[in-house]
Amino acid sequence: MADVLILRERSPGECRVAATPETVRRLRARGLEVRLQQGAGLAAGYSDGDFSEAGARLVEPEANLGEEIDAVLCVNPPAAELLDQLKPGTLVAGLLSPYGAVDLVEQLLARRVSALALELLPRISRAQSMDVLSSQANIAGYKAVLLAAAAMDRYVPMLMTAAGTIQPARALILGAGVAGLQALATARRLGAVVYVSDVRPAAKEQVESLGGRFLSPPEQEEAPAESGGYAKAASEAFLAAQRQQLADQLALADMVICTALVPGRRAPLLISEEMLAGMRPGSVVVDLAVAQGGNCAGTVCGQTVERNGVQLIGGDGLPSSVANHASALYARNLAALVEHVLDGAGFQLDQEDPIVAGCLLTHDGHCRFPDLVSGVNR
Repeated sequence: MADVLILRERSPGECRVAATPETVRRLRARGLEVRLQQGAGLAAGYSDGDFSEAGARLVEPEANLGEEIDAVLCVNPPAAELLDQLKPGTLVAGLLSPYGAVDLVEQLLARRVSALALELLPRISRAQSMDVLSSQANIAGYKAVLLAAAAMDRYVPMLMTAAGTIQPARALILGAGVAGLQALATARRLGAVVYVSDVRPAAKEQVESLGGRFLSPPEQEEAPAESGGYAKAASEAFLAAQRQQLADQLALADMVICTALVPGRRAPLLISEEMLAGMRPGSVVVDLAVAQGGNCAGTVCGQTVERNGVQLIGGDGLPSSVANHASALYARNLAALVEHVLDGAGFQLDQEDPIVAGCLLTHDGHCRFPDLVSGVNR
């Protein structure tokens, strides 16, 4: 019987956990022994007692279980001290932030640990139940609108009162991926009039199906397509034309939600300081791309700053602020991946399988994506 360890997350501000009592039962039903570091689920609303009742064995966070553990499930990369305890062949699965993660990958290689980086999971039909990025982006898009609505100086819906009619707020969403579409749906439920900008003309149908108004991309060159479910990087000339197009929209917006990301690269700068100067004082920008450089000039991770009366919210780690449901979805995604690679009493990492091949970062002392991790030898 394979032993799985669920970590208590140590990253500042991280409240999620990689398993819930529901998924512990699910993994136990597949023949796995589940150990959980004490207190792992408290910040997400899951007590140690809940996990014990589900069949998990509680262990001290400082306990050295390296020789007994066959897999480690986590949200963020495990601490270096824990990785040093793992035996060769141990499986680690979680959001490992692989882009440029030289130190982490070198340690994984030195310990001959197999690592599944969920950021690299291919966006194909067979992997939908494992798609952590989508489930967490969904939450981020929802929470971003709530933050903007709370910080804004206006109502969101139209209100008809004896003192006159209040017009609905105008929302502008940059990027029509998972986070952007959820932001659109949430803003519409609150009563806003929502405009959405995306570099992909194909996003128009999705936007309009949710009641949004699509801003067609500039026509001066062929607009970027998408790859693996993400928009490809656009040229600087295209982005400059898009920024010009957005300037007029920003001047009318009450809330702006920025969601444009390109995996492994700096987020495109869509809102410049000059464009911010044209926005109405009292309006709000929530930048979900802030951790990758930001779509908006001047945003700071995890902070709210002001520019000429405009509030800029650095929306980093928003899924963690909805930790209970974020953990529930994350844990189900992770359990689906574990079940996929489970073969009898152990784990089988078939490198011919497109799901495994897409996200298997290290295996048997080799880095399979050396181009993502500069400075790491093959």
